[in-house]
Amino acid sequence: MSGIATALAESIKSVLGEKAAEVVVALHEVTLVLAADSMLDAMLVLRDHADLRFEQLIDLCGVDYQAYGDGAHTGKRFAAIYHLLSLTHNRRLRVRVFASEDDFPVLDSVNAVWPAANWYERETFDLFGIVFNGHPDLRRILTDYGFIGHPFRKDFPVSGNVEMRYDPEQRRVIYQPVTIEPREITPRIVRQEHYADSEGFRKG
Repeated sequence: MSGIATALAESIKSVLGEKAAEVVVALHEVTLVLAADSMLDAMLVLRDHADLRFEQLIDLCGVDYQAYGDGAHTGKRFAAIYHLLSLTHNRRLRVRVFASEDDFPVLDSVNAVWPAANWYERETFDLFGIVFNGHPDLRRILTDYGFIGHPFRKDFPVSGNVEMRYDPEQRRVIYQPVTIEPREITPRIVRQEHYADSEGFRKG
């Protein structure tokens, strides 16, 4: 398996050349890192080149690298991760593309390359706030139309910013600031040797 992954990595380096910012083989999987400004050209090569032929996009998601590795990550904050499948060669590939700007992350849409990207890119925009240039209908897909913020970002509060409830006096659903007090829940760690016996439980 590792030989197949290594051969794929070498093939990608040979075909893409300087377009491949980084190619990593780990755990029998290949990860290709592309620069945002050349990603569309590289994606077309990945799809159409006879040695690669990644005809199918099977997944696309966003990642927020803020505080990743306990702060060890010093690069760009937002990235889109693409999982590609070659039916011709029976191979899989992970592609990572970092947005150039952290304040307003923008990447090119691959919807014209793989139409399956349509809803994936909408979901990534909704949850992470990554804007996809050239998307035919980039709008929220999971949260409400009036939702403020992007809930999968690391700095988004766990309890959210607003809550909704039915108001019997107004006879409609209303939005209001969150009434839940923020708190930190520390899980109970069992360190007593005979904890289960002391609580009246029997060991199975």
